[in-house]
Amino acid sequence: MKPSIPKGTRDFGPKESARRNYIFETIKNVFKLYGFLPIETPAMENLQTLTGKYGEEGDQLIFKILNSGDFSKGVDFNQDSKKLSFQVSEKALRYDLTVPFARYVVMHQNEISFPFKRFQIQPVWRADRPQKGRYREFYQCDADIIGSDALVNEVELVGMTAEVFKRLGIKVRIKVNNRKILAGIAEIVGYPNKLIDITVAIDKLDKIGVEKVKEEMIERGIDKNAVSKLDPLLNFKGNTLEKLSFLNNYLMNSEIGKKGIEEIMYVFENSKNAYNINDEILELDITLARGLNYYTGAIFEVKVNDANSQFSGSISGGGRYDDLTGMFGLKGLSGVGISYGADRIYDVLEELNLFPEKTNMACKALFVNFGEKEQIYCLPVIQQLRLKNIACELYPDNAKMKKQFTYADDRKIPYVVIVGENEMKNKSFMLKDMKSGEQKEVNLNELIDILIK
Repeated sequence: MKPSIPKGTRDFGPKESARRNYIFETIKNVFKLYGFLPIETPAMENLQTLTGKYGEEGDQLIFKILNSGDFSKGVDFNQDSKKLSFQVSEKALRYDLTVPFARYVVMHQNEISFPFKRFQIQPVWRADRPQKGRYREFYQCDADIIGSDALVNEVELVGMTAEVFKRLGIKVRIKVNNRKILAGIAEIVGYPNKLIDITVAIDKLDKIGVEKVKEEMIERGIDKNAVSKLDPLLNFKGNTLEKLSFLNNYLMNSEIGKKGIEEIMYVFENSKNAYNINDEILELDITLARGLNYYTGAIFEVKVNDANSQFSGSISGGGRYDDLTGMFGLKGLSGVGISYGADRIYDVLEELNLFPEKTNMACKALFVNFGEKEQIYCLPVIQQLRLKNIACELYPDNAKMKKQFTYADDRKIPYVVIVGENEMKNKSFMLKDMKSGEQKEVNLNELIDILIK
């Protein structure tokens, strides 16, 4: 059999794994800086836990796991597809980290101190069509605050997001909107009960354009007159102040819409005051919808803002959900969170050549192997370096020098340590800088100092 892997999944070699760990560690360090605590949940959840939480389109992308054994035994295949699905599959791979987090909170509510700030860095799976920047298996890095409806939490997430991408060296634009504004828009056009249909369509504006969005709304049962009322919104251009002025006029007869504007203004003003985030980074996007059903307030999406990048998709997103845990029996627990797509961030860092050189260095020094006597001499020295937290290794075989130096080059090892008869006699080491080619004799303390620096 020819070895292969499923479409939309990837293998990661040492170089890719080191770079991914750099992303995870960078994000994790910022999460900790903002007071978030780590948790983990299982790769699979009960199918009923996930179904109905992501909208009609999202539900179709859930990877279901067939029941073990004879899954078809006693199943009536003539019943409707939804009932049939639950009979042959009781479990599914998690679609995101937010719904499993809500389930976790409900199950562990007596062990948690609220408000609860958690972060989670784990893989998720979606039965999507694989394409550039879109995978079937990918990692998300989530941070959520649950048990508080204070808007300062949204401000903290904006500040944290700016810090994450500053540390990664990626120029971004943080787009913000509010589902209450979208609810107000649905109210103004006369279809408050069609909020989900309107938001799902608007969320595709960047991908399919204004006319296709309008066509989809009509297909979803919204009449042409109502859709025409959305023209000023879908085609509006301007800065944040101009957009707020437009919305104040457009939503003047919608109480929920005006509440959304009030919340947006709070987030913008305090993000600028606390974190000095300007309009180049933070943007009000009145067509930002995000299709997930559970959002109820502020919504976020982060896009690359670098002229040298061809990457057009979002690399982060999130929002406020007022009663996600209510689906599992714990009512009235508001939360807000954001998720960073590690795989998309990787693609952007690679495209823009932003990975630090050190991420390619698994090892600081390679000790050349001249034979058994030299091996025995070098091993305790190597151990002393490792105790100083200096990664190093001994070439395992007594091979030709050219082969050992090629190995060091291929591994991006910056230094080679040569120990022969003279060095053992003098208790010294010949240290070669692989980048400059410079070579000098040093004692153990000098060797440690150079490798630490």
